Amino acid sequence: MADIFEVSSLALDRLHELDPVLSTFEGDYANASEWTDFSPAGTAAVRDFWQALRTDALDATADGRFGTLAQRVLVDECDVRLADIDRRWSVRDLNNIVSPWQYIREVFSQAPTSTVADWEAICTRLETMDKALGGYLESLNAGIETGEVPARRQVEIAIEQGRQAAGPDSSFGPMLDTFGEAVAADSDLAPLRPRVVAAIESAKHAYAQATDWLEAHLLPAANPRDAVGHDAYVAATRIWLGADIDPIATYEWGWEELARLGEDLRAACARIDPDATVDQVLERLGTDPSMCAADAQEFLALMQQRQEQALSELDGTHFVVDPRIRTLEVKAAPPGGAAAPHYSAPSEDFSRPGRVWYPMEGRTTFPLYEEVTTAYHEGFPGHHLQAGTALALGDQLSRFHRMSIWHPGSGEGWALYAERLMGELGYLDKPEYEVGLIMSQTLRACRIVIDIGCHLELTIPDGSPVGAGQTWSYELGVEMMMKVAHQTRHMSESEMVRYLGWPGQAISYRVGEQVILDLRDEWVAKNGADDLPRFHNELLSIGSVGLDLTRDLVRQVM
Repeated sequence: MADIFEVSSLALDRLHELDPVLSTFEGDYANASEWTDFSPAGTAAVRDFWQALRTDALDATADGRFGTLAQRVLVDECDVRLADIDRRWSVRDLNNIVSPWQYIREVFSQAPTSTVADWEAICTRLETMDKALGGYLESLNAGIETGEVPARRQVEIAIEQGRQAAGPDSSFGPMLDTFGEAVAADSDLAPLRPRVVAAIESAKHAYAQATDWLEAHLLPAANPRDAVGHDAYVAATRIWLGADIDPIATYEWGWEELARLGEDLRAACARIDPDATVDQVLERLGTDPSMCAADAQEFLALMQQRQEQALSELDGTHFVVDPRIRTLEVKAAPPGGAAAPHYSAPSEDFSRPGRVWYPMEGRTTFPLYEEVTTAYHEGFPGHHLQAGTALALGDQLSRFHRMSIWHPGSGEGWALYAERLMGELGYLDKPEYEVGLIMSQTLRACRIVIDIGCHLELTIPDGSPVGAGQTWSYELGVEMMMKVAHQTRHMSESEMVRYLGWPGQAISYRVGEQVILDLRDEWVAKNGADDLPRFHNELLSIGSVGLDLTRDLVRQVM
């Protein structure tokens, strides 16, 4: 009988064979010239994989605490993935931020770019992009045939993204700059330039043709409604959270949070200028040159400095940081994506470091008041410490657990909690950075009421500053984001498209953070506040598993 750790390791290799795009994102470049099969046949093969793995995991020997953990995590993950496939999301999986439409472009940002072999693999992928897109369109066409189609709004934004990918401002364009940097380091690459140029044009052409198909075939068939409805929403939240929720009770709690945070924001702004309104203070924080970076280069440098300072000062005093994750890069994101920053984890062998990506496209001002807390969310001690710690625990966590299991409930919950924690530790060291934290928390509370409200088509309660008595809509969500979360119109519109196209994910931040806060209260009540570093390290050591499992595992060591 196989050991659960052996089953886990072999399963990851097999999954990477089935999903070369995922393989590249996770730092395994053995098949970096190949594409995932995004067709219905590819999805069926992946389902067979998860079903067989569930059986193998249950049959495996699982000795000791870590063996039992590996088995439970792997079986739970199989159940989640099977449920996800069986809800048939793959035939309508198109949105503005996390769908194959983005993965096929973004995979190149995670590929190695140093050697001739690296660039030959990149060229092969670029040259065969029509194959990847063809399989994906086959799945979307299957959805058209059964009436399971994405919302019209998601198709429209995907068409915009596709036109950009195929045009002069394509995200493929900067690859030539990357190639030039590689040639400067290794002149043996120079003869590949004509192939790189031609391959980029081939990829752009593939996106142009795929975008034409979206416009001609999917757009006319698309669902005019944004909402997915109660049952589909609850099923989605179970996947993202790893726990069941009562959406109506959660919706009402979200409104309570917004009322509390509104008072906190007014008080924080008054500490900056007691004679100004909240809007006036925020206008100053967003435009005063003394509170902004001068340009994109300075902004990225300041964010890099924040990460390095936190890593240096908190390693060994509050967190245990593995030396292999002490490198964290801050980079400008390729053009053509969503408006929010994001994080990418290190590769399995740590040769590719963790990275925080900031969209710079169209930005002319660089205020810092919200960005400092965001840096701690996306980088250290947020996602980078979380993902890196799990990756480094090869003697405790199974390989599959370390590399491929990440649930937004605990994952985003930790990152939002990390913002709060850095405030408690004194790293939000200016009044405007405290305002930024409250703004971040307000945004996540807005996500709860907007996401649940829009997908369940609920009525906005009396007393709301936006749309009281009306049914939620895209337009009211944008207005709420601008008026209550104080986001720009561009960000508000991008966020709303994201929520409507990714049902249930948006609530994971605040819901997950609350689970962590409740566990922290239990821990402190039993062990005292001085034991918080151990609480954090125990929480990080289990990885980003579902929230129900998180509760169970933390309480076992409490």
